[in-house]
Amino acid sequence: MSDLFAAYEHDRFYDEMFAGPGRPRAHYQDLWDRFNKLDGIAELLARQRTADQTFVNRGVTFTVYSDNKGTEKIFPFDLIPRIIPALEWAHLEAGLRQRMEALNLFLADIYGPQRILKEGIVPREMVETSKNFRPELVGVPIARDLYVHINGTDLIRDEAGTYRVLEDNLRTPSGVSYVLEDRQVMKRVFPNLLRDYRVRPVETYTNDLLDLLLHLAPAHVPDPTVVLLTPGVYNSAYFEHSFLARQMGIEIVEGSDLVVENDKVYMRRTDGLAPVHVIYRRIDDDYLDPTAFNPKSLLGVPGLFKAYCKGNVALCNPIGTGVADDKAMYHYVPQMIKFYLGQDALLPNVQTFLSGEAGDLKYILANLEKLVVKSVDEAGGYGMLVGPHSTRAQIEEFREKIIANPRKFIAQPTIGLSRCPAVCGDKIEGRHIDLRPYILNGKTIKIMPGGLTRVALRKGSLVVNSSQGGGSKDTWVLAADHEDATPAVPEKIIV
Repeated sequence: MSDLFAAYEHDRFYDEMFAGPGRPRAHYQDLWDRFNKLDGIAELLARQRTADQTFVNRGVTFTVYSDNKGTEKIFPFDLIPRIIPALEWAHLEAGLRQRMEALNLFLADIYGPQRILKEGIVPREMVETSKNFRPELVGVPIARDLYVHINGTDLIRDEAGTYRVLEDNLRTPSGVSYVLEDRQVMKRVFPNLLRDYRVRPVETYTNDLLDLLLHLAPAHVPDPTVVLLTPGVYNSAYFEHSFLARQMGIEIVEGSDLVVENDKVYMRRTDGLAPVHVIYRRIDDDYLDPTAFNPKSLLGVPGLFKAYCKGNVALCNPIGTGVADDKAMYHYVPQMIKFYLGQDALLPNVQTFLSGEAGDLKYILANLEKLVVKSVDEAGGYGMLVGPHSTRAQIEEFREKIIANPRKFIAQPTIGLSRCPAVCGDKIEGRHIDLRPYILNGKTIKIMPGGLTRVALRKGSLVVNSSQGGGSKDTWVLAADHEDATPAVPEKIIV
């Protein structure tokens, strides 16, 4: 029996698999036993190559705009799964549900009576200066009174093992196709292990998503048409766009494929125009309609905004949703939960400093080398400074940016993200990870069991985004009966 983890290094970071050297956590014991029955590192690497080739064959790609050597990349995948016990997941699920409810109520409020602004819980200026706030939608009713349909909430675990929310992604959260593809690859590479662990399935997501989209259709339409609107083949997430459209059995369209007549949306077809009732849009607000937003946009549909306001077409996610994933607004989500639900947040935020507040600004400027600074309206790891890993020149460049536009930035302590073993070259090493579960808000709130575990494949890196060199792992949420059937010394669950 070979010990693949004999040289695995342990340090101050919370380790998902190990409670200590040579001591796997109870829910990893079966995986530990199975891996150590492999024919050494050679067999594990052979299986990793099988997984990699499967991704190549299936064309699972993403785009890196900043890479001069070529933009389209095969999505990196690590063979060692991230495992979450049922009790631990139940707590996360409750916290995610609570957060979705509060964010939906917040959006309904700021585009309606604005109670939270009038009572000063969230500063009015903070909302009105957000790039993604759409004042023209105040008082405009939307489909089913649902102001957010999909949220990809990023979770981390700190050095103590405590789960925290890092940010919310409510505009066009991406990555779910990689979750589904990761699972298919694991079924091929480790079919028996996956079955024996009684891992909860993720494959129902696209059916749940389609049910949500159909639920949003105008009530008078008995057989609604749903389409997915993409910026096109050069978008970083185009693989996901085509994958989801194919899985749901709906048309994938670009802006030029749609036309608005008499405030109704139609799709161009060879036999004429066909009505469209629901659009799953993967385009940001600014580019949706050149007559309403950015007049230079070639991606959107002229007249779409008016058709939307008249209730003739539903959009998922709704226009204006992005104000709630402004990284400065994130700071106030625990207050939103208390204000709307009368509850304390089940999942705490990471401590956040707002450059727009004088006291916080002073602290940020004095401690840039210790902090992570983020632009409030960027995503994908762009517009970010990781102070401890930055040069003096980079720090000073960000100092000037912050001083010039304080509202545009927030700062957080540098969190030592939890680690999980990963196949690195010809050995197994610890790499930092996060987790993005996907929450659907339709007739009911549905949460995919697991989500996208992103892994920072560069040694020592805390940046897990694929655009910055990160990859992914399959995320296994265990059914309760697996744990009931596997006696083990109970561990303290830190949440």
